[in-house]
Amino acid sequence: MTKIFDNLDPDLFRTYAFWSTVLVLKMFAVALQTSRMRFKKKAFINPEDIAQLNAKSKHKLEPKFNDPDVERVRRAHRNDLENVLPFFLVAFLYLLTGPHPLIATNLIRLAALARICHSVVYAFYPVPQPARFLSFTACLLVTGYMAAQCVLFYF
Repeated sequence: MTKIFDNLDPDLFRTYAFWSTVLVLKMFAVALQTSRMRFKKKAFINPEDIAQLNAKSKHKLEPKFNDPDVERVRRAHRNDLENVLPFFLVAFLYLLTGPHPLIATNLIRLAALARICHSVVYAFYPVPQPARFLSFTACLLVTGYMAAQCVLFYF
């Protein structure tokens, strides 16, 4: 009887680990962009966040819940949580199916680069569609393909 990790190619896992770490760092960057945008627009949602600023300023700030620029970055971050986290799980399970290394490597790279592109065109330098749609779809298709391969392998 074989063990499930016998199919795991060490070089392929290294590729997965590298790009997954890059995606985690990218998600941290989007979280920091949210903070940066809140300070830039003075759009804080909690009274305690603005208390110190109000103590030093003659213009009293009020909590602000609907700044469009802050909300755009928050949506980009939420989109990451909805798409990158499932990719981590599905890609790892896909690696355990013993995929062809070249195909798996390029799928992982494509998904990671698509998510990086998605964050750039959504949170950092907004550009018109279809840039965001294409980058979102690329990662979604990769994750969907990997998920389908897992279903076929494990079923």
